[in-house]
Amino acid sequence: MANWTPHSWRDESFDLRQQPTDWPDPDALDAALKELRGMPPLIFAGEARALKNQLARAASGEAFVLQAGDCAETFENLTADRVRDLLKTVLQVAVVLTYSAGVPVVKIGRVAGQYAKPRSSPVETTGDGAEVPTYRGDMINRVHLSEEARTPDPENIVLAYHQAASTLNLLRSFTKGGFADLAAVHAWNMAFVASSNEGRRYEAFAGRIDAALRFMKTCQIDSPAMHETDLFTSHEALFLPYEEALTRQDSTANDAWYDCSAHMLWIGTRTNALTSAHVEFLSGVGNPIGLKVGPDMTSQDLRALCDRLDPDREPGRLTLVSRMGSDLIDDRLPPLIEAVAEESHPVVWMCDPMHGNTVTSQSGLKTRHFDVVLAELAQYFEVHRRCGTWPGGIHLELTGDNVTECIGGSDQVRDDDLHLHYETACDPRLNARQSLDLAFRAAELLEALQTAGTPQQGPVFGRAAPPARELPQLRVVHPNPRS
Repeated sequence: MANWTPHSWRDESFDLRQQPTDWPDPDALDAALKELRGMPPLIFAGEARALKNQLARAASGEAFVLQAGDCAETFENLTADRVRDLLKTVLQVAVVLTYSAGVPVVKIGRVAGQYAKPRSSPVETTGDGAEVPTYRGDMINRVHLSEEARTPDPENIVLAYHQAASTLNLLRSFTKGGFADLAAVHAWNMAFVASSNEGRRYEAFAGRIDAALRFMKTCQIDSPAMHETDLFTSHEALFLPYEEALTRQDSTANDAWYDCSAHMLWIGTRTNALTSAHVEFLSGVGNPIGLKVGPDMTSQDLRALCDRLDPDREPGRLTLVSRMGSDLIDDRLPPLIEAVAEESHPVVWMCDPMHGNTVTSQSGLKTRHFDVVLAELAQYFEVHRRCGTWPGGIHLELTGDNVTECIGGSDQVRDDDLHLHYETACDPRLNARQSLDLAFRAAELLEALQTAGTPQQGPVFGRAAPPARELPQLRVVHPNPRS
């Protein structure tokens, strides 16, 4: 883009939202951003291009994407054990999906940068009725409900960089140091299957994976991919001064600009207008870009956004993350898929079945019902089957911790259990057992999709279409959030 620069988003012609404006010391903010501009990049442009190449395969139906991790990372929760357990959960889910999808799974973490959060209100009310600024993520302020904690602090911006660097260092060590060995990951899954009545419904599925691994071992099939893996990082590019400060030119690729805070950045539903400063900023960086697509998105607007963010129609450049809600996806998603296909945009379609299904529990805590999350995922697969397009991936908020934030799943978390381990700084997450339960159920849906076929060969569906038949219907009970 001829007129694009890393700071062109600051032009007043762009709609700038979700930015804190109440910094008490603007000079301190400028100093923090100046310090950040002198820091080494967190990721390298070549890594972002490698992810784009893998996403290009997902766009053509030759790979499946798992994007998963924390809702909001906090400084206090950065420990080696928590990073390890999150990675363990992501790897477990990925192994199950790899076997069922029959294609490689691209693993992208919501990690090492998820320190800024969009909010629906600029203020919150304390127990005594006082108003304080809303929590915007640890990069801006802190979660504790007080005026002091909620005052934006520029030191947090630099601390977020260092926390991200530490997290990346741990992840690279784990993924390349033997922790991601396929046999070990499968053993963790077998332990899950054996440890609960709900898990045992997957014994046959896990047994088939086990047989495949034993066959490869017998045939002495071995490669580095059996013992290590790639995990890419991503976060919502929300606080634009941070993203700008970490944007660098790549001398090996015609001085193209890359946002080196993460391999992939996405635009949320609160900042995805065509005139948005966030759209302007991400339109000019070379990273793979995600765009959240909600139920209010029109076909016309989506076409315009695709043209703006990916004018060259580059495979792997743009991922569209639908987050419709289980009651709306069947009606709202098909026309958007058709509109994108008509314009020949080689996008990756991904489903976020969580953000459109957040409710308030009887206890007053935000939660999500496992069965409703699964219902949106099942409908997502069926919609793509009808459209003849490849359902390229899933986007989940999950943790490796034993939290009680979402209702249902193999642990049968109930409404009155939520308070036991409700630890999220923002939105409710699946715990490790719920995540793996969802993985096995998604695997069943994927296997059914592989054998069901499509009504016709779609424009971006990467396989020959067998005779079409409907997917098996998933019976889902939509719980009353007050029950």
